[in-house]
Amino acid sequence: MILLSGDFRQTLAVIPRSNTADEINACLKSSNLWHNVKKFQLVANMRVALQNDSPAEDFCKQLLTIGNGRVPVYKSSGLISFPHNFCNYVSSKDELIVNVFPNMIAKHKNEELLSEQAILPAKNKYVDDLNFAIQNVIVGILHSFKYVDCVTNKDEAITNQLSD
Repeated sequence: MILLSGDFRQTLAVIPRSNTADEINACLKSSNLWHNVKKFQLVANMRVALQNDSPAEDFCKQLLTIGNGRVPVYKSSGLISFPHNFCNYVSSKDELIVNVFPNMIAKHKNEELLSEQAILPAKNKYVDDLNFAIQNVIVGILHSFKYVDCVTNKDEAITNQLSD
């Protein structure tokens, strides 16, 4: 028996230099074992239920409605319309930064506050743009720290060998 958990809508196959068809063929649902999988669904968000937070409960329901594809799609654009109380709309990147990180100049050293707030862009290029804009607000010397992911024990490494 194997227990798998999570929202498979958020789990993507990662295949270097692949196309969409390769990723679909590599996903769990395309496996010849998928018909043997017994699926269960959780029906209650326990974090929300235990806190008795009705706005959070409404947000969870709206998020599931969108995720399950039960929101009408405009045929002309292929886009959906969010419910009016789903999120706050802003008209610019600067307005977004101010709404998520209010008074950044005074609060940029408050690690606890910053750890509770985030902007999650859809693409890495937007991450770089937002980071640059946020860093330009902060007065002082900025430092960039680069890292490299590596395995120190060669026996733990997984290699991908390509054949010609």
